[in-house]
Amino acid sequence: MHNWARYLILFQYMGTKYNGAVKVPPHQLHKKGVQDHLEDAIRRLRPVNPVSLSVSSRTDTGVHALSNSAHFDLQRKNDKPPFSEDILVQALNFHLRTEQIRVTRAYRVPDNFHARFRAQSRTYVYRIALGIPHQSLLPLTDYELCWNLHNTELDVGAMREAAALLVGVHDFSSFRAVNSDISFKSPVKTLDVVSIQPGSSFVQTHFHREIAFWELTFTSRSFLYKQVRRMTGALVAVGQGRLSVPQLKEVLEARDSLAYPQGIIAPAHGLFLARVDYKETGLHYGLRLL
Repeated sequence: MHNWARYLILFQYMGTKYNGAVKVPPHQLHKKGVQDHLEDAIRRLRPVNPVSLSVSSRTDTGVHALSNSAHFDLQRKNDKPPFSEDILVQALNFHLRTEQIRVTRAYRVPDNFHARFRAQSRTYVYRIALGIPHQSLLPLTDYELCWNLHNTELDVGAMREAAALLVGVHDFSSFRAVNSDISFKSPVKTLDVVSIQPGSSFVQTHFHREIAFWELTFTSRSFLYKQVRRMTGALVAVGQGRLSVPQLKEVLEARDSLAYPQGIIAPAHGLFLARVDYKETGLHYGLRLL
């Protein structure tokens, strides 16, 4: 069918007002997921086929995305040709204009392409602001977009030592929150990158005082439920002196979610899905995302 096409879209969102990235069950529609709004926008393009979006990466309520991805099929009425990639982006964003969701790119992909299963890696960034006892002291542009700590300093050396223990292939059961998928997903993951680097406010040069920011970056093919937030919380606890490096190693080696210390998980609002990477060989039109 010359008027049928499969698209991969990259999109970003501020997760504060959404019930996570994926579709919400009908009985919970008082607060929709990002997928619900994207599918509503696609339906407004009046496709012939039912709209079904496959999102590559699930994010929790309150978690943000600089670049998530999803694929969907679209067949236009009356044998009209498929939308060009640029027109599709413009049309979707027109229908999303009242939401804190934006489509940034669109690509025509093969009809067997799958946004979730073809992803090679996912990268998350967690933003931390130091010396801020209350969120109201943050610039408006960082409000609910970082974890504000009253600490003015963290022991970054100890945090990096602890982070090195997490890199590689491990059973991350201790860093997995319990959910309905726990019996079906292997807790063994390969963590390719854990880095801790200085960050900055989104308006650093225009704010009346300097705020120390740190960014924790994690890259893996996939993650367990709330794994990044639990790893971040443990590393920050090491930086605060509340948890030692040997204690973090003991938590990892326990392979038990109950071994994770209570009250240290990092809040959702500091976490960003930064990117989802694909190999170019599986995509049309010279796409290079990796």
